[in-house]
Amino acid sequence: MTSPQADKVAAFRQLHAGGCFALPNPWDAGSARYLQALGFKALASTSAGFAWSTGRLDYHLTLEAVLDHLSLLCAASDLPVNADFEGGFAVAPEGVAANVARAVQAGVAGLSIEDRSAPGAGDPLLDPALAAERIRAARAAIDATPTGAVLTARCEAYLVGQGELKPTIARLIAYAEAGADCLYAPGLVADADIRAVVEAVAPLPVNVLAFDYSWTTQHLAELGVRRVSLGGGLARKAYADAMNAAKTWLDTGALSAMTAQPPMPFPKVFG
Repeated sequence: MTSPQADKVAAFRQLHAGGCFALPNPWDAGSARYLQALGFKALASTSAGFAWSTGRLDYHLTLEAVLDHLSLLCAASDLPVNADFEGGFAVAPEGVAANVARAVQAGVAGLSIEDRSAPGAGDPLLDPALAAERIRAARAAIDATPTGAVLTARCEAYLVGQGELKPTIARLIAYAEAGADCLYAPGLVADADIRAVVEAVAPLPVNVLAFDYSWTTQHLAELGVRRVSLGGGLARKAYADAMNAAKTWLDTGALSAMTAQPPMPFPKVFG
């Protein structure tokens, strides 16, 4: 008999095997259950969305808080959960490995490790060799478990102002060689650049962050993208809608902004 986590990992790996799937990002147990009820096949945590829900900025959460959050998401939903695990909450490869092992124990079906430097560092990106070694350490930590969890390697160049295609691709190729199962360079917006990344790391799957909301999943699939995620987009949208309604009420006294209802009744999701 397989474990629930093993079943989730198998389902998650199958989603990566072909086609293109939507990977929405809940920020709490309730949003995770709602997204499952809507019919999504997998979920991914959002470090930003979770941080906002605690009154903090992104990258201001502790490892323990994130591990507790991941356990909560995995318990709340029957779907595979991919962890936004930031930089592994360590710089040294051995620290990343130890923390990745703990994240896998939380029940995730996959996790991502990024190459962003710690705040205040001279270079916003880690040295490429060190970044690749960290992916290798994360791979070894996962392989030391029976889970087979999916390892996604992220190059943050476009998000930290170093968005050049050639060095980004070089990093992604190095991460693939270090053992990543999926590659991800959030911030790509040009079709040609996305296609170039897909071709450079083929046959490994590529995740694209929805940076251009005029895109469709179908369009990204035509570029060869295997999965599409929203990062903090859903949480940002939820906060914006709620706060805009609250501000309208405060400014005008009108409650009309509160008339919007969710697409299905709460009891069906939470009961």
